[in-house]
Amino acid sequence: MADDSRGGRRRRSVQGGRRRKPRTRGRGWRIAAWTGAGVVLVGGAGAGFLWYKFNGNLHAVDIDAALGKDRPADVDNGSLDILVLGSDSRAGANSKYGADEGARSDTAMIIHVYAEGKKASVVSIPRDTLVPRPECPTPDGRTSPAVQRAMFNEAYSVGGAACAVKTVEAMTKIRMDHYMEVDFAGFQKLIDKLGGVEVTTTKPIRDKWSHLNLEPGTHTLDGEQSLGLVRTRHGVGDGGDLGRIKLQQAFIKALLDQVKHVGLLSSPSKLYGLADTATKSITTDKGLGSVDKLHGLANRLKGIGSSDMHMVTLPTTADAKDPNRLVPLPAADEVWKALNADRPIPDSALKGSAGSKTGADGVVK
Repeated sequence: MADDSRGGRRRRSVQGGRRRKPRTRGRGWRIAAWTGAGVVLVGGAGAGFLWYKFNGNLHAVDIDAALGKDRPADVDNGSLDILVLGSDSRAGANSKYGADEGARSDTAMIIHVYAEGKKASVVSIPRDTLVPRPECPTPDGRTSPAVQRAMFNEAYSVGGAACAVKTVEAMTKIRMDHYMEVDFAGFQKLIDKLGGVEVTTTKPIRDKWSHLNLEPGTHTLDGEQSLGLVRTRHGVGDGGDLGRIKLQQAFIKALLDQVKHVGLLSSPSKLYGLADTATKSITTDKGLGSVDKLHGLANRLKGIGSSDMHMVTLPTTADAKDPNRLVPLPAADEVWKALNADRPIPDSALKGSAGSKTGADGVVK
């Protein structure tokens, strides 16, 4: 049953409404790229045929039609909540990363943009977290029954984007305004088009599964190496998924810094390549399914830099029945309540979480 505790609100939108549109900074094409799973926000203004081409690249999913009214109330406090998934399908161009066992949400983050528009909180959800999965529609038109204890990343496998969104909304009691997804192949191509991302490692990272081998120091990672970094878990800390999340969070901040300094407006060919690759690589909800709408979102987020993002991991602990799985701590509710009320996540909610004991903090800067 949908949670109406947030009270009534008019529909939030990245465009229109009562929000004051941010002032335009400069002219021409703009691209803001966020990823850990691969968050890509594309915007632009230019020749009509290019606009048409990039619109044709985009793939959108109608989350509203799939889920209907069985969702949390759309409370309007001026904030914005976006579910971002990185898909680890090994089909097609992704086959070199392993046998195709169906797509799964290898990386999941909830981005909460505060109403003031100057800061954001990002909550990473470990893929092995056991959560109640609600009844979900499936892509073949059937219904998957509710499950009390299911791995979080199985929701995407069972019912695609709609089931992933419904599972997150059931867990958080927060309605997701938007959805974004990027796959391995698209992520790698995007980084290569960008010209690589510079990171500094404080310890060696060697992971034969992700094919990454880095000595301590500063590196400009190409697409293959960047993908290896965000997939690495055996080569850092305790070798678990929580350590990998720390690397993903550090990489996202490095990527944000990189995008701000690459001088895209001085290189039309690079800008075109990035826009073409990005729009081919992402899947969004219908509400972001055009270049116009992505441009509106990019405009809203462009003032948020890496230092303005509070990146945390959902408070969890090892499951009593299966130490290879995680379960949310009661403090997880404090995280969702804070975001629901558009407040900062309190430090007290993160103390004692398994995510703070990975040994992977500070390995990548």
